[in-house]
Amino acid sequence: MSRFDMVIVGGGIAGASLGAQLAGEASVLILEQEESAGYHATGRSVAFWEETYGGPQVQPLTTASGPLLHAPDPAFADRSFLTPRQTLFVGRDTDRAERDRLVRDFSGRVDLRPVDPASLLPGLRPQWTVGLLEPGVCDIDVAALHHAYLRRFHAQGGQSQLGTALHKAAQEPGGWRIQTSNGVIHCGIIVNAAGAWADDVARRCGVAPIGITPLRRTVVQLRVPAMPSADLPLVMDLSSRFYFKPEGEGRIWLTPHDEEPSLPCDAAPEELAVAQAIARFEDVVDWPVEAVERKWAGLRSFAPDRAPVYGFDSAAPGFFWFAGQGGFGIQTAPAAALLGSALLTGGPMAEAVKGIDPAAYSPARFT
Repeated sequence: MSRFDMVIVGGGIAGASLGAQLAGEASVLILEQEESAGYHATGRSVAFWEETYGGPQVQPLTTASGPLLHAPDPAFADRSFLTPRQTLFVGRDTDRAERDRLVRDFSGRVDLRPVDPASLLPGLRPQWTVGLLEPGVCDIDVAALHHAYLRRFHAQGGQSQLGTALHKAAQEPGGWRIQTSNGVIHCGIIVNAAGAWADDVARRCGVAPIGITPLRRTVVQLRVPAMPSADLPLVMDLSSRFYFKPEGEGRIWLTPHDEEPSLPCDAAPEELAVAQAIARFEDVVDWPVEAVERKWAGLRSFAPDRAPVYGFDSAAPGFFWFAGQGGFGIQTAPAAALLGSALLTGGPMAEAVKGIDPAAYSPARFT
C-alpha cells in the first residue's frame, strides 16, 4: 500500500501513542528513519511521572495522563506503568524563594509539602536546609509503555516502515506526495512527530519551522554502595542544577540538568557534563562514588515557549504538528495522544482531556 490517510513521521513515544489512538479510525503509517522505533529520546529517558515537571503549562497534560498510566485499559496493558517514587526538592537557604514559587504556582493542583530534607535523605550535607516533597511522583516503565503503544497500533491495522527517511514532501490534490529513502508514499495528512528533527521535517515539506530546538541532556549511572536504600525519592535541585534517583541497589541515575543546544543527531555525552554531574552529586550527599558504570545523552526538544505543539499548521493544509514535547513527552503521552487524535479527526474530546484547552498548544501561537 502506498497511500494512507495519515503518515506519522517519527516512531518514538509521540508517534507511537498517537498512532495507537488513530489506527482504528484511519489508515496510518509510521515512518521512522532509524532501524528501531524509540532509538533517540524515548529510549534514553530517565522517565518519571511528576506533575510539576515542565511547569504549569504542562501540568494539565501530566495530571490527565496519570490515571491512564496507572490503570490502563486492559485491552492495552495488563498492569500499571507506574511505580511509586516521590520527589524531594532540595535547596540551600538562598533557594527558599524558588520553593515558595513552586508551591504558589501549583497551589490547589499538586500536593506539595515543605519538609526537612535531611529527614528523608540520609547522608545529606548540612548546607542543604530547604526541602519540598511531591509525594505523588512515580517512575514510568518507558519500554513497556512504548511497546504497548506499538502493539496496539499494529493490532489495529497500523503499518510502520523502519529505516526509512523522509527526503521531501509536496502538496498534491487531496494531500501529500512524500519522497522517502524507500520510494514514494501518498497521504492525506502528514503528522510531524519527529522530535529533535521536527523543524527539519517541516522544511522538507515546504512548511515554515516553528523554532523547535533540540537540547542535549547528559545522564550517568553511578555505583554508590553506601546509598542507604533503593526506595529513596527522586532528588531534584530547586535551582535546576541536578537531579538523581535510585536505579536498584547501590546505583543511581544522575544528570547535571544540562540543556546544551544541539543539531539533531545521535547524541553522545560530553566529559565536562559528566564531571559536572559527579561534582554536584558529591556536593549534595556523602555517599562515595565507586564507579561510573554508564553514560549517555539524549535530545529534549522545546518550542520557544517550552510548551508542546499540537495542531494543524495554519499555512500548510494537512500538516499537523505533534512535537516540542521537551523532557515531558512520556509522562504526558496518554493525554497528548487523546488530544491530538481529536484535533486530527475532528471528533469529540475524550473525557480524560475535556478540561484541557487545546488552544494553549496550537502552532497558531507562533504566527
